[in-house]
Amino acid sequence: MADVHSIETRSRNMRAIGSRNTKPELYVRSLLHRSGFRFRIEPDYLPSKVDIYLPKYRVAVFVHGCFWHGHSDCHLFRLPGTRTEFWREKIASNTVRDERQSERLLEDGLRVLTVWECALKGKLRLTEEQLADALNAFMLGTEESSSIRGSAT
Repeated sequence: MADVHSIETRSRNMRAIGSRNTKPELYVRSLLHRSGFRFRIEPDYLPSKVDIYLPKYRVAVFVHGCFWHGHSDCHLFRLPGTRTEFWREKIASNTVRDERQSERLLEDGLRVLTVWECALKGKLRLTEEQLADALNAFMLGTEESSSIRGSAT
C-alpha cells in the first residue's frame, strides 16, 4: 500500500514526534500526582534513562508507545507496509534497548513498571484509582518488574 503522504510530508511528520513530555507521559504524571505519589522526571542519576522515577519507592516507570516499542498483540501496533525491513529493525532495536535498560535498573535494586500507551486510550482508559492500585499491589508484591497493558480490542 502506498503512503498517503509525500516523502517530504511524511518526513516532517515523523520528525515532529517527540520523545519527551508526550501525552501518555503527561497523563501518567497527572494520575500519579493526583494519587499523592511524588516523582522525578527523567533523573540523570539513574543507570538508565527512565520517564518517571518514584524515589520513595525506588520505582522506575517507563511509558511506552505501542508502535515505537513493538507492543505485541496490541491493536495500536501494526508494522508499516512501506520500508517494512527498516521498521522491523528499528522497533527490534528499541525493544532490545528497553530490555537492557530494565536489566540495568533491576541490577541496581530498583523496581520497573511499564505503562503501555494502549492502557491510556479508549473506553477502558486507565484511571487514577487503577494506577494507584496497580502501583500499590506492585510495591507490596514480590515482583521486580510489572506492566500495565490495555485491553485487547
